[in-house]
Amino acid sequence: MAAAKIKVSDLAKKLGMTNAELIELAKTSLIPVKSPSTTLVDAYVSMLEKKAHAQGLVREVAPVEDKPAKKTTKKAAADGDDAATATKTTKKAPAKTAKTAADEGESAGTAPVVEAPAPAESTAPVAPVAPAVAETPTVAPTSTPAPAEAPAPAPAPSTGRVISGRDTTRDLPRPAAPRPSTTSTPAPGTPAPGTPAAPAARTAPPAPPRPLSPSGRPVPPPPSRPVGPSGRPVPPPPGGPRPTGPRPGGFGGGGQRPGGFGGPRPGGGPGGPGGPRPGGFGGPRPGGFGGPRPGGGPGGPGGGRPGGGPGGPGGGRPGGGPRPSGQRRAPRSSRRRRRGEEELLPTEIRYTESSVPVPEGIVVIERGVSAQEFAPRLNRTAADVVRFLMKNGEMVTATMTLSDEQMELFALDIGGEILLVEPGQQEEMELQALFDDSDDIDEAAQAPRPPVITVMGHVDHGKTTLLDKIRNANVVAGEAGGITQHIGAYQTVQNGKRITFIDTPGHAAFTKMRARGAQVTDIVVLMVAADDGVMPQTVEAINHARAAEVPIVVAINKIDKENADVQRVMSQLSEQNLIPESWGGDTICVEMAAQQGLGIDDLLEQLSVVAELEDLTANPTGRAKGVVLEANLDVGRGPVATILVDKGTLKVGDPIVAGASWGRVRAMIDDKGQQVKEAGPSTPVQVLGLSSVPNAGDEFRAAPDEKTARTVGEAREQRLRAKMQRGDARVQKGVKLEDIFTQIQAGEVATLNLVVKADVQGSLEAVTESLRRLERDEVKLAFVHRGVGAITENDITLAAATNATLIGFNVRPDRKARDLAEAEKVEIRTYEIIYKLLEDIEAAMVGMLAPEFEEVVTGEAEVREIFRVPRIGAIAGCYVRTGQITRGSKVRFLRDGVIIWKGSIQSLRRFKDDVREVREGFECGIGLSDFQDLKQGDLIETYEDKLIVRT
Repeated sequence: MAAAKIKVSDLAKKLGMTNAELIELAKTSLIPVKSPSTTLVDAYVSMLEKKAHAQGLVREVAPVEDKPAKKTTKKAAADGDDAATATKTTKKAPAKTAKTAADEGESAGTAPVVEAPAPAESTAPVAPVAPAVAETPTVAPTSTPAPAEAPAPAPAPSTGRVISGRDTTRDLPRPAAPRPSTTSTPAPGTPAPGTPAAPAARTAPPAPPRPLSPSGRPVPPPPSRPVGPSGRPVPPPPGGPRPTGPRPGGFGGGGQRPGGFGGPRPGGGPGGPGGPRPGGFGGPRPGGFGGPRPGGGPGGPGGGRPGGGPGGPGGGRPGGGPRPSGQRRAPRSSRRRRRGEEELLPTEIRYTESSVPVPEGIVVIERGVSAQEFAPRLNRTAADVVRFLMKNGEMVTATMTLSDEQMELFALDIGGEILLVEPGQQEEMELQALFDDSDDIDEAAQAPRPPVITVMGHVDHGKTTLLDKIRNANVVAGEAGGITQHIGAYQTVQNGKRITFIDTPGHAAFTKMRARGAQVTDIVVLMVAADDGVMPQTVEAINHARAAEVPIVVAINKIDKENADVQRVMSQLSEQNLIPESWGGDTICVEMAAQQGLGIDDLLEQLSVVAELEDLTANPTGRAKGVVLEANLDVGRGPVATILVDKGTLKVGDPIVAGASWGRVRAMIDDKGQQVKEAGPSTPVQVLGLSSVPNAGDEFRAAPDEKTARTVGEAREQRLRAKMQRGDARVQKGVKLEDIFTQIQAGEVATLNLVVKADVQGSLEAVTESLRRLERDEVKLAFVHRGVGAITENDITLAAATNATLIGFNVRPDRKARDLAEAEKVEIRTYEIIYKLLEDIEAAMVGMLAPEFEEVVTGEAEVREIFRVPRIGAIAGCYVRTGQITRGSKVRFLRDGVIIWKGSIQSLRRFKDDVREVREGFECGIGLSDFQDLKQGDLIETYEDKLIVRT
């Protein structure tokens, strides 16, 4: 059973896997793992263990043993090196003696003994060194008998595999032993150090021949490598004991090396005492008969460990020659290559059994996910989803985005219940949970609040004029072009009661701004001009108000005009299901003339009655909550947001979050320009202190503390940035506005890159949406950057880098930005009225499009006679059936309904007179430019190309 809270590195050691392999397995299983130190819970550990066993990634971990022996080995090796250094002057003598012994050993069968001082702690006898140069025998017995003339020596203590120039294990001479014909390999049951082994009988029964290495040692059988559950060989774990078996390119086996029978190797001294080696076959092995290993070729001299080249100073372990580092990496690189080949093997596709339970309850899933992300939420694999959809005729892959219908169909099939939400919606719900809304349900704290009234209607129907009369102000004079292009919020006092008014633009481009005004309002005042009647934006305002489920009060304005027709307006309102009270309906209609001040008091009285019926209340003591009506970037004050408080009381110093912006309220300014300390329900104020400019329509909330505000704001900002990066993928090389025609003529689809700057967020939104409607098949728009504030040098640099046109709405570039634009040749177009901006851009785009023509048939004549005229050719005697035939016009020659020639009329005569045109019902003679194949019954059709005006 997996332990709870285990680190990735510990689990990797437990399974015999590397950290990288386990992290990769976790990522494919959609488990959040970042590093080997990541802590996993019990459920993730169980899932990883099952998948590792199923995919055959679990390896048997060899226990780490003989660690104390390793330290002893290093110490003994160091002692051996010291002994070899102390007797450096006598190294060459044993080599010469060994060479002489090789000549004498063939007749006498004895080997010379070289005396050497032994350390005080070593008392085990050591066998004489046999000569290394000998004839290679062809057969050898499989048994391991020892020579009869000399007893088998006991292995030396565990002092490491030390091969020095001299034998340093004892200080007394001993008789030479005869050279055996075959190499003796003791069985694994070797006596303990210091205990002499009993000599084996020489008359052992013969066995099948065993191959020998070039140095005369028997070749041990290769060991079998451990195999994992999937049948693949298990690579050795990193940092573990050395694997057993033959090394690449060599014949040496594992086990212990005895100190006896060690002859000098070519290029080195006599074999020294052997030490214990981890793993292997456990039997003693002569220390002086090491076969060739990586670094020395088979059969060549100096066949030791890596670095034992021919004639080098010893071809073995410590005491040998230098080892090139490049050759030591060969086994490691081959191991990596083998592991890479294993990873490239195709993974086995596993399907989930139908008995696996589906998560209980509703599973919340974001839209736009792939099968890899969707399946684990329902305890299934991506293969299950792909197989199911393919059976139902849907060709999908594991990484393709699934549609809502596909996810719902799969969930229905396995019996699950899912709830699809927009990307980031679930995260937003988690962020909303950070705010405390417990005071919303406190009925005792509810108190009456001022009504919020939104004035809506068609452009130039008198909305702002009405508010100017109510507030005794003159806002219209300050509006560019006399039309409202911003949403405004004001508060007035009527009969001792406060009323909040919201003025919305009437232009068609400000649809979202009007919808935003309807959503935050309590009552909608629908302005309709008596001389214009119900217009398109009037109908749109009615739909917005109905969508917000707020009552509508109709104000019929401009009744003082000569062409005013109140009854026609009421009839048009009835068509929109707004039946006036005078006609038996329930819609309040007030006749007024805002310019003259007529009917305003009656309108305010009706609004007070409706507000009392609505019973508008809010909690003024809780944390503030509301909506951002408008936002802009002020040069001296930074980001400024116009907000409308819905409930609670906002105070200076409160931490707030508005969309992706956050901060602490530094100052608040009311609609009269005066600073205030707090703002209650239904109060519009300007707030300073936000980190950035929020979007119009964003909800603002007072946070418990600044840390919570920062957390929520940064999470929303990151999500918004990722969304904008996906949306700006259309930004291509782009062309400037004046170069569009050239690119269209070349048959390419032009992409117009734009950098848009506006004074406030709502205007920026309106300009962007309006420009998107100007797209055509030949011209596409891509917004490189959209922002609020003045045109800066950074905007110029960005426009120059992306070959974009810079559009400014109610903003201007400063002198430095203008000079930089001239140097970079960036086109800047600034506007103050939105419909002029749209007309200008549309005219430029449409006027530069390729002209379109259509063919218009002007006449049709039937060939009845054919005349041959010398030096002219065939002349068609025709009868004009429809239209008129004009000289020089383009013509199509039809025979049996098939066009057989196209050209123009060269001559046109009536009798003997040349005429310019012949009308329907008359006969004429027609001479064609270069066509003579005329027959009776053919049709001559004239036409002209007419230019189509692009819209």
